[in-house]
Amino acid sequence: MKSIAVRKKSQNIGEYLIYMYQMEDLIRSYQGNMTEIKQFVVSHYPVSDDEKAEIAIWFEEILEKMKSQQILENGHLKELKDVVENLANLHWKLLKTDKTYFDTYTKAKPFILDAIVAANGVDPGNEIQICLNGIYGLLLARLLGKELPKRQLEASEAFGEVLGLLNFNYQQRIFMSPN
Repeated sequence: MKSIAVRKKSQNIGEYLIYMYQMEDLIRSYQGNMTEIKQFVVSHYPVSDDEKAEIAIWFEEILEKMKSQQILENGHLKELKDVVENLANLHWKLLKTDKTYFDTYTKAKPFILDAIVAANGVDPGNEIQICLNGIYGLLLARLLGKELPKRQLEASEAFGEVLGLLNFNYQQRIFMSPN
């Protein structure tokens, strides 16, 4: 699990965030009960006992962070929110400097506005958080076997295009920045 997260983070930051949202929700679905997570989740991974022990430790670390940040009911880890904030800053920069990105964003903008209106006064977060939530919502609906309206599928596609191009630029900056 940790290796999956590390790989996703290095290859596709949007996928990493959505994966970590899944892990937060998985922990919540067991009310943070590590005994049950080990029994019903970790024990079923087709890996060695040593790897299962590492996975259990990884879940425990996430659980402890969730407890200390008081997000066992809802919300996201601070480290994930920081990544989203960094992506949002890159997003704003790209809107001003990259025509391809701007054009891709323009296709997603009506769906972003729909999400803001649908939030009904509740802060849906920045535009990148809205795109991530849209993709995560699609994933959850598919996992539950729900059929989605055409407009929601179109929104998810537009959000995915924005996140894909944003990831490309994010990876470029990471690999090109001097350390």
